[in-house]
Formats: sequence, C-alpha cells, structure tokens
Amino acid sequence: MKRIRLTDDQRRILAVKGKALGRKTLRELTTIVTPDTILRWHRELVAKKGDHSEKRKSVGRPRIRHVIVDLILRFAQENPSWGYDRIQGALANVGYHISDTTVGNILKQHGIEPAPDRQRQTTWTTFLKAHWDVLAAIDFTTIEVWTKAGLITYYLLFVIELKTRRVHFAGCTPRPDETWMTQIARNLTDYEGFLLGKRYLLMDRDTKFCRAFRRILKREDARPLLLPPRSPNLNAFIERFMRSLKSEALLRMIFFGEKALRRAVSSFLEHYHGERNHQGLENKLIQPADEVGQLAGKIECRERLGGLLKYYQRKAA
Repeated sequence: MKRIRLTDDQRRILAVKGKALGRKTLRELTTIVTPDTILRWHRELVAKKGDHSEKRKSVGRPRIRHVIVDLILRFAQENPSWGYDRIQGALANVGYHISDTTVGNILKQHGIEPAPDRQRQTTWTTFLKAHWDVLAAIDFTTIEVWTKAGLITYYLLFVIELKTRRVHFAGCTPRPDETWMTQIARNLTDYEGFLLGKRYLLMDRDTKFCRAFRRILKREDARPLLLPPRSPNLNAFIERFMRSLKSEALLRMIFFGEKALRRAVSSFLEHYHGERNHQGLENKLIQPADEVGQLAGKIECRERLGGLLKYYQRKAA
C-alpha cells in the first residue's frame, strides 16, 4: 500500500480533530493513521505552544500578541462563514490592525480550516439555537406490564418541545407497528396536534419510526431529522426526561394492565409540568400555579403516586 504523506497543515487539522474525539472514539473509526499518531501530533502542538519560544530574543517581525491570536480563533470558530478579510475587519473594529495573510497563517497553525470548509460544518449547538422555537424531539421507552397474557413489554412514546420542555405522551402499545405509528403521526400533526407550528422533529434511527410515519410528518411540514447512530447526547433533552420518568416513577412501581400504566404516566406529567423545578429553565416550573412564590398561608405537601412524587405549596386562603 502506498504511504500517504501529509503536510504540516493537514497534520495540525487532524491533531485538533483527534484530540476532540479522544483515543477511545478514534479506535472505533477507520483512519488513515493510527489514533496514537494523531494524539502524538496533538502533544507536539501543545509542546510547541508551551516552549516559551516567544520569550527568546529573535530578529525579524515581532510575534503577534496572544490576545490577538485568541480573538482570531474565537471569531473563526463562532462565525464559520467568515474568511480572512472578514476576520481582519472585525479585528480592526476593536483596535487591532494586522494583515489578512497573518490571519490565515494563525488559523493554519491552529488547525482551523479556511472559511469554505468551516462554513459547511454547522455545529449541533448552532443548529439548536437557530431553530429553538420550532424544534421538538421524539423517543420511545419501555416498561414491563402484567396482563392476562403474562408479563408484556409496553412501548411508550413521548414528544418534547425543546424551548419550553413541555412533554406530550403520544401513546403506548405492546405492538408499535406501522398502522399504530401512522395514526400517531396524524394525531401529532392535526389542527390541535402537539407538533403544530414545529418545523423539525429530532429522532433516532429506530426502525419503528417507519417511512409512513416520516412521510406524514413531511407532508405536514414537520421535517423528521434522523440523528447519527449511537448519539444519545444529540437528543439529550428527551433522554433526560426519560431518565426522570423511569427513576422517579415507573421503575418504582408494578403495573397491572395498561390503564394503571396510563394513570401513572398522567400523574407524572402533571407533576413534571406544574410541580417539578427544572435546572434548564433556571430552576423554575414549566407551568407554575398562581400561589408559587407567595409567603402567606400554611405550607402543605401534595403527593402523587402514593407519595413517590411530592410538591410543597402554600395552602390557599
């Protein structure tokens, strides 16, 4: 096999990307060099950065101040469409005047691609911020239910509105087949459906999200976005809800029949929306009642699911 020779700039780019992934992830990928080689290049970059060579006396042009380098890297990373000239202009706006060639050299030294390459790469955080108001996510979880036929696995389907954290229980069934899924899609997108006004619906590549299901979503302008395989962190909001639902309620109960399961889910959602503080919402309630925050009245405890869920409030006068 012919050996592939990389330039120093290409090595820098691979080193930066490789360090972000880590050795474990690199070993799972097919690469043109070994993970240890990429990480060694990264260590060499760190060593060069920390060798204090800028303190040595030298002839020629003075080194660029660290504050300018940091700004160049920040502008490039936060604005993928900005080229060298645009970054040069932004620096001039804050009092730093350097050439566009210097900007390009600094970006190359730190393994950052030119604007055309960076512009094609939209980070997940950037996408979420740009579409926050029209994004929802959907996912399944499972629970065991005792029925006349014995212990049966039930599939529960939930949808979350990312901006508000509101959650909708789309339904549950032991057989989430195509017929069931197409009806769920219709329910979610009708004139009072939970996805009304939503442009995108995040989902994993579970085969239960069948073509018929996705086709109805597209027809109603709720575009399904399929996440990469094995990437639960990209659907973190609904994953976090699922963990709370199961750890705080479902896994602490035994269900005899579907009705009991539905009642438990309904009680948890009432607690989740009106009685549970959410760190992602500045530790506030999603749907607070009028008495929240008042100082008058006796403090009482409201219990749900036999005391598994508790909420403390002021008793109305």
